[in-house]
Amino acid sequence: MIGDGMGIAQITASMYHEGKPLSIERFPVTGIQQVHSADNLVTDSAAGATAFATGSKTNNSALGLNERLESVPTILEMAEQRGLATGLVTTAPIVHATPAAFFAHVPLRGQYEDIAVQLTQSGVDFFVGGGMKYFNQRSQDQNDLIEIMQRSGYLISSVYEQPFATLQPNFNQKFGYFTAMENPPAFSAGRDYLPFASRTATRFLERASDKGFFLMIEGAQIDWGGHKQDFDYLLSELNDFDLAVREVLKFAVKNKETLVIVTGDHETGGLAIQPGSTQDSLIAAFATDYHTATMIPVFAFGPGAGYFRGMYDNTDIFHRMVRALGWQ
Repeated sequence: MIGDGMGIAQITASMYHEGKPLSIERFPVTGIQQVHSADNLVTDSAAGATAFATGSKTNNSALGLNERLESVPTILEMAEQRGLATGLVTTAPIVHATPAAFFAHVPLRGQYEDIAVQLTQSGVDFFVGGGMKYFNQRSQDQNDLIEIMQRSGYLISSVYEQPFATLQPNFNQKFGYFTAMENPPAFSAGRDYLPFASRTATRFLERASDKGFFLMIEGAQIDWGGHKQDFDYLLSELNDFDLAVREVLKFAVKNKETLVIVTGDHETGGLAIQPGSTQDSLIAAFATDYHTATMIPVFAFGPGAGYFRGMYDNTDIFHRMVRALGWQ
């Protein structure tokens, strides 16, 4: 689970703002990761998520490639090859950098229509996110990728057909749901699907394969709040993400065979809680409207959680996941 743009300061602010323990406070194992990319001390989401997904450093903007721009396999692809079910849930377009790093291989994160083609070909079992227009209102060709996915066996729906909460996915059929033509709305503007989609995804994928599953869930708009230097936006998005963490944690406690990892790909905004703050009235200041190079906390729960103690590079998250899965 990736809180995009979520650093220690964002978590601290959310803890004080909510006035009650966050779900991540229940995680027994904590670590901290270094997050620089191959070509910059300040990573972007593409390079950061590629490090998680492949164990390789890459240049900012590249997805699923190493620093020589060679394609490298992702953990989602490795899971599929081993018969595990796979899923992606995000509050961004499904073709944005963080989810795309787990299935796409392109040098530029903005190649959204190419990334959409690669999602269509990826075989992922379950996905929820925005970006519908890159599938059915394409500029580089006239292909309707939604129709292509439906012909290949997917059940595809969208917010324009029915609310996510009313859907009853067929657990024997691959599933995709688009939450917006491009960017989903903010949580404060009425978006309400992340916790429910996270809960649905765990139950769907648990039934989809008896060999287990790999699921990536992103709270994307924590980052957007940091870029806008909008403290209220950031806090509401982190609260929504923590509600999704709660749903996944409830599943893992009951399931007893699921490793849950919660972290961020980078910090956004250089957030600091200022002198004069009280628990009822936080005073925030931002150092930048971009990312920073600060290290990022990692929280782990479940079988293999112990691998995530200590200080390590962001690429090590991939290698420790692989070890926890027993693949090496």
